Amino acid sequence: NKISDLSKKGYQLIKENDIEGAKAAFNSILEIEENNNYALVGLGDTERKQNHFNDAIAFYKKCLEFYPSNNYALFGLADCYKALNLYSKAIDIWQQYLQHDDKNITVITRVADAYRKIHDFKKSKELYLKVLEMEKDNAYALIGLGHLNYDFKEYKEALYYWSRVFEINNPQTVDIRVLTSIGNCHRKLKTFDQGTKYFEMALEREPNNFYALFGLADSYRGMNQQNKSVFYWNKILEIDPNNKVILTRAGDAYRTSGNFEEAKKYYGKALEIDFDVYAAIGLALICRGEGNYNEAISRLGNL
Repeated sequence: NKISDLSKKGYQLIKENDIEGAKAAFNSILEIEENNNYALVGLGDTERKQNHFNDAIAFYKKCLEFYPSNNYALFGLADCYKALNLYSKAIDIWQQYLQHDDKNITVITRVADAYRKIHDFKKSKELYLKVLEMEKDNAYALIGLGHLNYDFKEYKEALYYWSRVFEINNPQTVDIRVLTSIGNCHRKLKTFDQGTKYFEMALEREPNNFYALFGLADSYRGMNQQNKSVFYWNKILEIDPNNKVILTRAGDAYRTSGNFEEAKKYYGKALEIDFDVYAAIGLALICRGEGNYNEAISRLGNL
């Protein structure tokens, strides 16, 4: 009874974020019963919560020495390996977990995520689809399939899955990353006019969202609407004035619209930060546009 009470107390303290109190409770259990599985898993969980993954691994492994089928230890151990980017090890542990509980959607999704991280498209897709067979419209599987297809440049498929997430959620509360991901698919497919509304929806909720601002600027660039494009490049520069890539993009927008003087300023600012080949090319193209062909040839020759 005392072990049970201490165990409940320890996990309650973890929920309350009292890590030291939780550790004390679990260590008290070990004084009563050496190698108690609840205590070892609990100590692993406290270390994992503090991102002390190697310490957590030691506790989970010790538990598994005495209780090889302990699902909580297996789950925690796999999560630690995942956090350390040791995806192959995480997969091996999750596969052990699934031998005892092969219908656990959370674990199957995590295995699919891990396969995606190691670029195993086929196995990752199989597992995500297995989850969707078990639970239609599972958000984690749909989002995972979106990322998987996007990573492999299958933008139409990625758009299908992310659009489905958008459809089954409230547009006002759907994760902003879903909105920007849909916009990015349209950007990659060059259907810019269809993507802008998703970036705009993201900005309504988070006015300084970098990905939404970048997406809009790049979409308007793709539609050759340079005035709108430069507006959003400048919005990003208000937040991050020393972003060399954005300075160069803004310079390109001014140059393309014929405003060479502004373009020179932005290219100059970019080159003050560090050498940038695109800024240098931009200045050479301005020379050509102004009829200074020898200067343009010289600059391009140097590059």
